[in-house]
Amino acid sequence: MSLTKKANKPDESNWISFSDIMTGLMVIFMFIAISYILEVQKKQDERDELFEEFQATKESLYFALDSAFRDEFQTWKVELDKDLSIKFTNPDVLFASGQTEIRPYFREILDQFLPRYFEIILQDKYQDKISEVRIEGHTDQVPAYNFDPDPYIGNVKLSQLRSAQVLKHFRSMPYFKELPGDTVDLLQFWLTANGLSYGRTLDTNKTLTKDSGLEANNDFSRRVEFRIITTSDKLVEKVINELTQK
Repeated sequence: MSLTKKANKPDESNWISFSDIMTGLMVIFMFIAISYILEVQKKQDERDELFEEFQATKESLYFALDSAFRDEFQTWKVELDKDLSIKFTNPDVLFASGQTEIRPYFREILDQFLPRYFEIILQDKYQDKISEVRIEGHTDQVPAYNFDPDPYIGNVKLSQLRSAQVLKHFRSMPYFKELPGDTVDLLQFWLTANGLSYGRTLDTNKTLTKDSGLEANNDFSRRVEFRIITTSDKLVEKVINELTQK
């Protein structure tokens, strides 16, 4: 009997050691799971904070621009959208069809609009929230053969020249010339002149035809837009890309 008991003891001790190993592995897996959950929660909290900042920045800029220009925008027939785009769509003000020369009345509007616009967005509280300020030129669907045989490319060139003319006018203004050097550097980093041809036409309600499904209105489609791109826009795009790649 004693020999049998002695023979059983090594098996029993081996079993206890195996149990200890399994318990240790379970503890390790538990810590890994907890760490993963905490990391996921941290990322979620960061995303929530990002979206809150994104919304707060856009609302603040929208309110500031709306308060500053509400009356003038009605007079000038200009629309301020929640996406921080400002649409100059008055066909009698902007450019003649197929032309790049800024009409006198639009020049007067720009002289009033641009200094006040940049005084708002150049405030310290917004400077690290803005990554780009786009001046967008949009055309009607009339082919611009004098710029290129391809109607779309011809209008790309036409709309690019129009947005560049607006930027050129801004740089020639006394307001711009009196800005300190570091502010000029910042604006040169922010500002872009973009020609978008007739890829984003508007209907009679000044809604993108892509969204409404209605026919394009050439008068309203021929326009200039100022669009603020916030740093949060870029970060939100990054988060969305990360989510869609999973």
